[in-house]
Amino acid sequence: MKHIVQILCAVFLFSTIVSAKTPAIKIVGSSTVYPFTTVVAERFGQRTEYPTPVVESTGTGGGMKLFCAGVTTNTPSVTNASRAIKSKEKALCEKNGVSWIEIAVGNDGIAFANSNKGPKVNFTKKQLWQAMAAKGPCMEQSCDGQRLSKTNQRCKQKRL
Repeated sequence: MKHIVQILCAVFLFSTIVSAKTPAIKIVGSSTVYPFTTVVAERFGQRTEYPTPVVESTGTGGGMKLFCAGVTTNTPSVTNASRAIKSKEKALCEKNGVSWIEIAVGNDGIAFANSNKGPKVNFTKKQLWQAMAAKGPCMEQSCDGQRLSKTNQRCKQKRL
């Protein structure tokens, strides 16, 4: 469901930009968001009469600088960010006559990939949650069954 909302928001945003007679859609910004933006851009190009937007991974800060540089056919129409726009970026946009709206589409995520040539991994949601938790359960044994004495000592100390 979250992906459908993201795609609909992106298509709405792209449609708005295209209907405003922007010569081309250029998207820059976050390397974290880049893979997802690329998929949405490709689908937009396949499913509409408009050209596929050009997506470039510049990083959030680099994308903001390019986006806020001005309103020309050479500046990006959209910037992706893995954070909110900063005060100095807002000021740069205002200085250069760039009006913008901030649309929160989702939060950063972590993608797990598994090589087809390697052993298959099958993490549970609980295991992933525990792996990312600031405080989690102490591991009594490693994957191969060997005791992790140093880890256990640290865990015992934290419990005290």
